[in-house]
Amino acid sequence: MADYREAFVGIDVAKLRNAVAIADAGREGEVRFFGEVDASATNMRRVLGRIANRFDRVHFCYEAGPTGYGLYRLIRSLGHQCTVVAPSLIPRKPGDRVKTNRRDAVSLARLLRAGELTAVWVPDEGHEAMRDLVRARSAAVETLRIHRQQVSAFMLKHGRTYPRKKGWTMRYLRWLQEQQFDHPAHQIALQEMVEAVRVARDRVDRLERTIEEFVSTWSLEPLVRALQTLRGVDLVVAVTFATEVGDVSRFEGPRQLMGYLGLVPSERSTGEAVRRGGITKAGNGRVRHMLVESAWTYRHPPKIGKTKLYRLEQTSPAVREIAWKAQSRLTARYRKLAARGKRTTVVCTAIARELVGFMWAVARQVQTA
Repeated sequence: MADYREAFVGIDVAKLRNAVAIADAGREGEVRFFGEVDASATNMRRVLGRIANRFDRVHFCYEAGPTGYGLYRLIRSLGHQCTVVAPSLIPRKPGDRVKTNRRDAVSLARLLRAGELTAVWVPDEGHEAMRDLVRARSAAVETLRIHRQQVSAFMLKHGRTYPRKKGWTMRYLRWLQEQQFDHPAHQIALQEMVEAVRVARDRVDRLERTIEEFVSTWSLEPLVRALQTLRGVDLVVAVTFATEVGDVSRFEGPRQLMGYLGLVPSERSTGEAVRRGGITKAGNGRVRHMLVESAWTYRHPPKIGKTKLYRLEQTSPAVREIAWKAQSRLTARYRKLAARGKRTTVVCTAIARELVGFMWAVARQVQTA
C-alpha cells in the first residue's frame, strides 16, 4: 500500500474550455495546474481517463453553475467520485483580488483535498427536467407581471384610473378596450401592450397544464399530492418545493430545512451581547418567496374547504393529522403575532418558517409510508 496514489482534481468549468488542477493526497502534497482543455464531452472523457490512469483513486469537483450537471454525470459514469460545489460557500481570502481560471482550479483542488467544500444536491435527469419546467413557469409569471405593469404605468401616465379595486378581471379588460385616445399611436400602443399581456397569460396557463400532466407520472407525485393538503399550498407551490428542495431526507430536521431556505433570523452576537436581525435570505429564494405568499392564507380561521377536503380524502390519516395540526397552530400563531402589533410582512415570514416544518413532516411521512 506504500505506492497507493490518490488525487483530488478541481475543474473550473466554462462554456468552451475547462481549467483543470490536480492535488496529490496528503497535506503537503503537490498542487499543480494540468491545463485548459476543450469542454466537449468527448474531449473531457479522454482527459479524465488520462488523469485517472495515473492514480489509484481520483476525486473530482467543480462549481455549480450554468453548465449544469452533464460533467457530473459523465464523471460518475466513468466510476469516479465527483462533488458539485456550492459557489457561495467556497472559502475565500478577504484580501484576494485576483481571479483567473487557473487560480480557481488550483483553489478547488486544494480545498477539496482539505475537505473544505460544501456539496450541492444533484438531481437525476427526470427531476432536473421537472425543475426546468417549473422554472420556465416562474419566468413566464415574471414576464406577465412586467407586461401588466407596463399597461398600468401607461394608463397612469394618461390619467386613466380604473374605478374599481380589483384589476385584471374581465371587467377590467373591457374597461381597457373602451379607452379612447386622441392620437392613434397611443391607441396602438395600448392594444399592443394588452395583447402582450394576453400572450403571456396564455403561456402561463399552458405551462401550468403541462406541469399538472407530468406530475402524474413523476416519482415525487405522492409528495406533491400530500403537500397540497396544507392550507396555502396548491399545485404550483407543492411542485416548486419538491423540485427545488429535492430529497428531504438529506435534512436531519426541520430547522436545517428552514436554514436552507433562508427563513431563520440572522445573528451577530459576541460576548454577552445577542443581536438578531432579519432572515438570512440564504439558499433557495424561489421556494422562500412562494411560502411567504402561502402564509398569507393563515390570517383566516381554521377551516377545510371543498378543494382541501378532496385532497385530504386522498391521503393517509397521518398526513391529514399533520395538515389539521398545521392549520390550527398557524392560524392561532398568525392572530397572536398580529395582535402584538407585528408588521404583516414579519408575521407572514414567521408563519412561512413554521410552515416549512410541517412540510418537512409531511415529506418524511410520505417517504416512510
